Amino acid sequence: MSTAKKPSEDFSIIVDKLDYAFQPIVNTRTGKTFAVEALIRGYQNLGYKSILDLFDSFFDKKILYKIDLILRKKAIEKFSHIKIEDLKLFYNLDNRLLYMPDYEKGNTNKILNELNIKENSICFEITENGSMQNKIMINKILTNYKNEGFNIAIDDFGTGISGLELLYLSEADYIKLDRFFIKDINKDSRKKLFCSSIVDMAHVMGIVVIAEGIETIAEYYTCKEINIDYIQGFLILKPSLNILDIQDTYEDIPYLFKNDRRNNKSNLIDKDYIEFIEPLSINSSLHDLFLYFKEFPNNTFVPIIDEYKTLMGVVYEVDIKKLSYSQYGLSLAQNVSFKSRLSSYIKPSLSIEVSWGIDKTLEMFNLRGNKSKGIFVTKNSKYIGFINVNNLLSLSFKRNIEIAQNQNPLTKLPGNNQIDKFIKESFQSDDITHIVYFDFNDFKPFNDYYGFRQGDRAILIFSELLQKNLSKNSFIAHIGGDDFFVGFKNKKFEKVYKKTKQIQQEFKQCVSSLYNEEDKENGFIRTKDRFAVMRKFKLLSVCSAIIEITKYSNSSNLDKVLGKIKKDSKLTNTPLGSCILM
Repeated sequence: MSTAKKPSEDFSIIVDKLDYAFQPIVNTRTGKTFAVEALIRGYQNLGYKSILDLFDSFFDKKILYKIDLILRKKAIEKFSHIKIEDLKLFYNLDNRLLYMPDYEKGNTNKILNELNIKENSICFEITENGSMQNKIMINKILTNYKNEGFNIAIDDFGTGISGLELLYLSEADYIKLDRFFIKDINKDSRKKLFCSSIVDMAHVMGIVVIAEGIETIAEYYTCKEINIDYIQGFLILKPSLNILDIQDTYEDIPYLFKNDRRNNKSNLIDKDYIEFIEPLSINSSLHDLFLYFKEFPNNTFVPIIDEYKTLMGVVYEVDIKKLSYSQYGLSLAQNVSFKSRLSSYIKPSLSIEVSWGIDKTLEMFNLRGNKSKGIFVTKNSKYIGFINVNNLLSLSFKRNIEIAQNQNPLTKLPGNNQIDKFIKESFQSDDITHIVYFDFNDFKPFNDYYGFRQGDRAILIFSELLQKNLSKNSFIAHIGGDDFFVGFKNKKFEKVYKKTKQIQQEFKQCVSSLYNEEDKENGFIRTKDRFAVMRKFKLLSVCSAIIEITKYSNSSNLDKVLGKIKKDSKLTNTPLGSCILM
């Protein structure tokens, strides 16, 4: 802690020296400002080096809750002057408030009522660090705030040792991916894989994902690619003390989204598969809910939206059936003061953004399909409809046919259409891409000598080797016959070379099992070549050509470079590399 002068017990003096800057959190697709995060400024004026240092002092003096309430009101009051519709405030919560002797619930609602702000406009951010020291107490504060109608976000997700446990306990509405994982995510495949996995898990759990600290367009594009919902960072705006700096929409974002050269409009969901189920407002009473199921007797659930059409969750008829059939339940439901109880029946909904496409939709449903009757669809977070199980099956059937038409019938790997698409996107991207062409040596003599079934086995052995040795982030395809294609994004040449060489060596060992003992011992087969001349041919092996594509590469040079390097690769037992230049 700093040795500088500490704050006095005069709370007003402390608060007067502190102010809040706001940083916008915007929709990844539209650039619409969804929320602002309140960030304390001016703590240096009190003689502290950091915000943590400041709050440590408040905690030690047992005034943390008193100060936080005053600061909370100051942040909310300043927030109330931002004239943007449907805006949320993200407020950082110090978990140690629980340990203050004067802690009590309900004070935030008093502030909101005074300022005429709704509870669902506030989202409390809790951090992983040190938050699991007392699980019972943490669970208590989370339960209190959620029951009062506030949202919960886990801040700096991925940096603490207890993140998943906190995620499970909190039933958070939002996850904020820490800047550590976002910085240079476009260049770091491990960060991209980590964040992509977290995003998938969060979406299955009905949790919205926010990326913190985005500073570059390249980082933005990668976050967009892995379906992060909202973004925050210097690319949008630095934290500002002036609320007039907060814009309703940041037009650069929809422009970037629309003009993403990698943007693929195939694989989109046909609107005919999306059914519109009449939603009910979050402000409805239980009586409204009972009337809804009478008006729509075929509906077994109802989507719940807020006044801005944001999907809040779903209420299942079975959960309120007993209450609706009892005289007590009907009387209770007509009581206006009982409206707030509707929220206790809302359950999280499985939903996807319509822009995510068919593959992502089917993947999400398969992960939680046994617990869902379908999947809700939103557009820019607004409810637009529902895809039931039958339509999901139809989508799956349609997609499987499309995939089958574009894959190799023997290996089931993507074929030439997907290869052409991958190469085209590689030339349009700022990422470094390595493409590897594999070609068997002396495959035709082997196929003629041992028969096509053994030839097919050799091809399947190599296909399985590729899939076993390469990560799911690699693009593996089968050009046809004994030619294969692999694409790597953001990998160093040395790593690509090492992995390619390993595959060559493993194939040579594995494929020897297809030969009889005599040929294996000789190290060759004797058969006719294409001119019907009897010759010796070495046992099967595979050659490889590695081509590097950068943002400076010229696609018109591909055929020339490829032709030469493939021919030269036949003359060596190790991978041969080249780069496409301007």
